[in-house]
Amino acid sequence: MERIIDGNALVYADGAFNTPNGKTAHGLVRFTERYKVLGVIDQRYAGQDSGMVLDGKANGIPVYKNLQQALKAHAGLEIPFFVIGLAPDGGRLPAAAQSVISEALKLGMNIDSGLHDFLYKNPEFVELSATYGGKLRDIRKTPEREDLHFFSGKIEEVSCLKVAILGTDSAVGKRTTAWLLVHGFRDAGLKAELVGTGQTAWLQGAKYSMVMDSCINDFVSGEIEHAVYEAWKNENPDLIVIEGQGSLMNPAYPGGFEILAAGRPDYVIMQHAPKRLEYDGFPGYPLHPLDEQIAAIEMISGRKVIAITVNHEGMQPEEIGPACQAITAETGLPAFDVLAHGPEGLSNLVKSYLK
Repeated sequence: MERIIDGNALVYADGAFNTPNGKTAHGLVRFTERYKVLGVIDQRYAGQDSGMVLDGKANGIPVYKNLQQALKAHAGLEIPFFVIGLAPDGGRLPAAAQSVISEALKLGMNIDSGLHDFLYKNPEFVELSATYGGKLRDIRKTPEREDLHFFSGKIEEVSCLKVAILGTDSAVGKRTTAWLLVHGFRDAGLKAELVGTGQTAWLQGAKYSMVMDSCINDFVSGEIEHAVYEAWKNENPDLIVIEGQGSLMNPAYPGGFEILAAGRPDYVIMQHAPKRLEYDGFPGYPLHPLDEQIAAIEMISGRKVIAITVNHEGMQPEEIGPACQAITAETGLPAFDVLAHGPEGLSNLVKSYLK
C-alpha cells in the first residue's frame, strides 16, 4: 500500500458515508495505492475516525464536517486531490456536491470523479478549472474507440490461476473481498494481481482495470480480456482476481456474464449478504436465493463456485460465525467473512487450486 501515484487527497462523501451510496469512499479509506487519504467529508460523522465508523477499527483517517474544516486541520500540507466518494444509484452528481466541487476548484484542487455525470460537461467546472488550474478527471469517461480492444481469444494463453469474485447483488462487497484476497496472497509471499472492472478499483490504484459499466458494449469483452492478459503478461502472477460487477439477476445492474465469458475464470467466489432480502435500492424486488444464483453461474460458465464470502451488514459480531455455518450447511461450500476475520482462510483455500 506504499505506492502513491498521485498524492494527498480528501474524499467527499457527505450524507453517504457508511451507506451503500458511499462505497467509493469506503474503498478509498480501506485501501488505495493512488492517494494518501487525509480525511473524509461527511458532516454526520464529523470528529470520528472513518475506520471506526465503517468497520469498528481505527484507521487514522478522520471525518470532517466540511472542506474548510479539513483544510484547516491539514494547514501547510499540500492536498492536490478532491475525490468524489459518492456512488449513488444511476451515478448522478447530487446538487449539494456541486457547490463543494466549485469551492475546491477555486482553491486550485484537482477533482477526480467516478460518476456518470461528467465534470467536463459542466460549464462552471470547466471555467473554474481553466481559471484556477485544477484538473478535472472523469474516471468513467469512455476511451476513444481506437483505444478499445475487441475480444481476440488471447485469454486462452493466460496460464495462471484466475478467480472471479461475483456476487448476489450490487454494492455487496465484491471489490473489497477481491483486494483482501490479493493482499492475502501477497502477504504469503505469492504474486497476485487485481483486475478492476469499476471506477473505485481504478481510484484505488488497480494497475490493470477497465470500467465495465461505461464501456461500449461491443468492446466490453475485449477490454476484460485485455486487462487480464496484460496483468498476466507483464506481472507473471500466481493468481489473477477479477472484480465482479452487479449480479446476474439484479434488475438494474445485471452483471457477471461478461466476466465469465471473456475473463474465463477457473473458479468463482460468490459474495453474499445474508441479511439482505431485496436487491440494493429496489424495494419489491426480492433477492434470488443463494443456491439459485450459484446454480446460474455454474450453468452459464461451466465453472465451479468454490466458496461464499459474507458481507456482515446488519449483523452483530456474534452472528457472523453462525451465518457462515448456515451457508455451509445450505450450500456445502466453505464460507468466510474476510473483512471481519481476515483473508487467511480464503487465501489458503484458493492456494490449494494453484496450477
